[in-house]
Amino acid sequence: MEIVLASGNMHKKMELEKILSNHTLLLPSDLGISFDCDETGKTFLENALLKAETLYELVKRPVLADDSGLCVAALDGAPGIYSARYGSEEGQANLSDSDRNKLLLSQIETAKNRDAYFICTMALIVDPYRVFTVQESFPGSISRTAFGGGGFGYDPVFVEPVSGKTVAELPEDEKNRISHRGRAGRRMNAILEDLND
Repeated sequence: MEIVLASGNMHKKMELEKILSNHTLLLPSDLGISFDCDETGKTFLENALLKAETLYELVKRPVLADDSGLCVAALDGAPGIYSARYGSEEGQANLSDSDRNKLLLSQIETAKNRDAYFICTMALIVDPYRVFTVQESFPGSISRTAFGGGGFGYDPVFVEPVSGKTVAELPEDEKNRISHRGRAGRRMNAILEDLND
C-alpha cells in the first residue's frame, strides 16, 4: 500500500520504511504538499489522530501518523508529548537533539530514579470510516552522559536495560526490533497486511 506519512522527519521515515518494508511511504513534500499540524492534543493518541486527520483532509488517501516521546520518572513523565519541543521557547526554533539531551541530563543530574520509557502511538486512516491506532512503549533508563553515534533524538541518553547500552550504540536492526517505534510499527504492519487480505 502507498501511505503518506504525517511528518517531515526524514529519520522517522527511514526507520518506518524498514519496519513497514512491504509498503511505500511518502512524505507530504513528496506530493508537493506543505504539511504542518499544530499538536494541541493532551496525549500521544490525541496528537497522532490529529496529525492523521489533518493530513487525510489534504490528500484523501491512506495516511499514517506517529506521535512519540520520552517520559522520565524523575520529571513526572516529562518531556512526554513535548519531547521534540522540550526546552524551546514559545515561537522559537526547537533545540537541537544534542542541546535537548544536555538539558535533560542537567535536570536529572542528582536523581536517584533514572527510569524512563519511550512511547509511540500510530494512527492509520485508510478512509474516513477505517481508522486504526496502536500504542507501544520501550522501558529503560537515562544515562549519566550521552553515548553513541546512531539513532536520533534522545537515543544517546536512553539506556536499553538488557544490553546496558544506549539506543544510539545499538545496531539499527536491533533498535528497530526492540524500540517503541519498532514494536508499534509491527502491530501496524499486521493491520496493514490484514487489510490486504
